[in-house]
Amino acid sequence: MTETRVLRRQVYYVGGYDPAPPSAVFKRFARELKRFELTWGVRTTVSELIVGRDVATWRISTSGSNWHTETEMNIVRWDDVIAGSGERSAWSRLLSGTAAFCDFLFAGALVGYLRTSWRYALFFIYPLLILFFIAALSLATALFSFEIKGSYLISFLAFLGTGGLLLYVSNRWLHLGLLVDDWIFAHHYARNGNDVLAARLQRVAMEIARRTQIEPTDETLVVGHSLGAVLAIDLIDRAMKIEPEPSSGSRKIAFLSVGASILKIGLHRSARGFRAAIGRVSANIDVFWADYRARSDVMNFFGAELLPRLKLPPTGSPLVRNVSIRRMIAPARYPRIRKNWYKMHCQFVRGNDRRAPYDYFMAICGPISAERIARSERGAMDMFDVDGRLIETADLPRELNAAVKS
Repeated sequence: MTETRVLRRQVYYVGGYDPAPPSAVFKRFARELKRFELTWGVRTTVSELIVGRDVATWRISTSGSNWHTETEMNIVRWDDVIAGSGERSAWSRLLSGTAAFCDFLFAGALVGYLRTSWRYALFFIYPLLILFFIAALSLATALFSFEIKGSYLISFLAFLGTGGLLLYVSNRWLHLGLLVDDWIFAHHYARNGNDVLAARLQRVAMEIARRTQIEPTDETLVVGHSLGAVLAIDLIDRAMKIEPEPSSGSRKIAFLSVGASILKIGLHRSARGFRAAIGRVSANIDVFWADYRARSDVMNFFGAELLPRLKLPPTGSPLVRNVSIRRMIAPARYPRIRKNWYKMHCQFVRGNDRRAPYDYFMAICGPISAERIARSERGAMDMFDVDGRLIETADLPRELNAAVKS
């Protein structure tokens, strides 16, 4: 049995609206990588984390009995932008959040959510339902206090005290503050973009363009999760606009949008620039784009037709793949997370307990291209034996077939 060639891959990952610093993302990645090892019977080693202004980087070496892959993982940072948004006072958050919600309502986005995915619409108004509950319970407490004491001052203090306590509890356990900040960010991004992120994405795009010319790899892969898929589209659009050197030819990029909330911004009436970027990325023949969705994830637009909803001409891209999160998780563990919206949503970028058509770590660490995996109905499930050995199959690329023959 001959050794397959080393598959070198550069990954640029854009996460969702999560203020976790690079150290926390790296720790989480290393933990979930262990699940990948057990599920696929592979071996991995991870380098130390290097944190830069724009990206945080580490390297992963992955191998089976007859293959070896080197991956450079680049996390496109925007944790600092998110953390800065969370420094607002509670009252500032409420006022700005209310204005943002009204903007999404009057800009036609909320109506678009209801028409496209009622599950996502429910998730979007979830913070509003919490705020209505807090207001109603605070008002009921104030009225009860007035009945007992007959004092407007005590009733007012009861209203403030109950509201403050419920806001604290909602922020601590239901992440209300983060959800409202998400509203605010999305509102500003849809209308005016974000200057800090625009400059950062342009620098990363230039890095991608430069490195694909002077450090050619077998695959350049961009992964956008949740709202990060919006930034990933912006990033790819910028990278593909940078003209390659004449000798380098076209620039190929594989793009996976996973659990994406692209329509959150796309359906906003003012997001014309972003819709144009979607159209360009979708139509670019040098970009392979696969969009992974799950019915059980309320934070993605399951079942939505992306381009028709945005009134963009059809291009045949993205390739839509519907996945089952239940099939990815051990039966004993699934009941513990199925009612947790956040954990279900994050399974798109976590390790699987079972082999399934979609596997985040196989896409970024395995020896098969993301495009090949996405075009296969069963993903990489039929490409490896139980011990993680790459097996010969007609569905594999020609060069890999030749490499795994005895």
